[in-house]
Amino acid sequence: MPGRTLPTLTQAEVESHNSQKSCYVTIGTNVYDVTDFVESHPGGPDLILEYAGKDITAILKDEISHKHSDSAYEILEEYQTAFLVTDKLAPNGDVQKKIADPQTNDKLSPSVHPRTGMSCEEDLSKDTDYTTDYKEHKFLDLSKPLLMQVWFGGFSKRFYLDQVHRPRHYKGGASAPLFGNFLEPLSLTPWWLVPMIWLPAVSYGVYLASQGYDSNLGLATSFAGGVLLWTLIEYVLHRCLFHLDYYLPDNRVGITLHFLLHGVHHYLPMDKYRLVMPPTLFVVLATPFWKLAHSIFFWDWHLATAVFCGGIFGYVCYDLTHYFLHHQNLPLWYKDLKKYHLAHHFLDYELGFGVTSRFWDRVFGTELVTVVKTA
Repeated sequence: MPGRTLPTLTQAEVESHNSQKSCYVTIGTNVYDVTDFVESHPGGPDLILEYAGKDITAILKDEISHKHSDSAYEILEEYQTAFLVTDKLAPNGDVQKKIADPQTNDKLSPSVHPRTGMSCEEDLSKDTDYTTDYKEHKFLDLSKPLLMQVWFGGFSKRFYLDQVHRPRHYKGGASAPLFGNFLEPLSLTPWWLVPMIWLPAVSYGVYLASQGYDSNLGLATSFAGGVLLWTLIEYVLHRCLFHLDYYLPDNRVGITLHFLLHGVHHYLPMDKYRLVMPPTLFVVLATPFWKLAHSIFFWDWHLATAVFCGGIFGYVCYDLTHYFLHHQNLPLWYKDLKKYHLAHHFLDYELGFGVTSRFWDRVFGTELVTVVKTA
């Protein structure tokens, strides 16, 4: 790299950095300190830690795992910390770095999507330069509380929608400040909180509902019906509420509510503490569905409760799936769904509303058909 002198490390020194606290990887003679990137990796931290202290050239080209684009190498470029001492590298480290050459990644040269400013899913984890981004777009400063910036920003709806759907990434995998005060913890929800709170509630609800059933088969059928119903509710909520978008009133009240409900997720899609719904917000959204279920099945309280519990269980599956699609390496049969959802973020936010399944997208004609499926 011209104008920059990097130290040199031996293979043994690189291999010693093999933990989450200090994680180095190599590509040829280039050494990268990816410690800050581990938690933000779209495939999940475990996949990086598996190769901590090792060369990752082969896995980056692996068609079965996921062949990485040039953008992934551009992200790595920011993390180069040293050169590896080999027979072909002089001790002074006077070597020209070469990142995405045809030998390594077939020179894909991806195009940038004008709607999002990104070219592939790896871009979702590329750190945003706060100062440069704010100067260029005049939207939000990631170093300051976001909600009040939206409220006082005076943005037009058109400008807001364009900017909020151009994803940014907060450095180091942390969460950008939303409120900047005592309310901040209410906006941060770790994924494990969802099953911890709602699965016991679902179990108790199923127990109460079972008192009105003569057979477990009838109870299971009602519960399964609730799960199926949830998949439709998931699609409708995502498309008609979370992506109300162009039906928003062009004022700061509508824009701020949109940002708080779902806009912040599209603005910072890899924020791992804003990927599942805070329990307080879910209670607000779930209450009308409780009343709806008991209005529809008014003649049988136990049937209504079983269907409702099935729906809540479907929601738990949805929230966990959403988190893992963003932050974990998934089994091969799940990789298509991961690509499908991340394309909703970096390619076209007006299509691909299904998270746990693309079934309803196919039914209602909103499927993202341009996604390349995993080999």
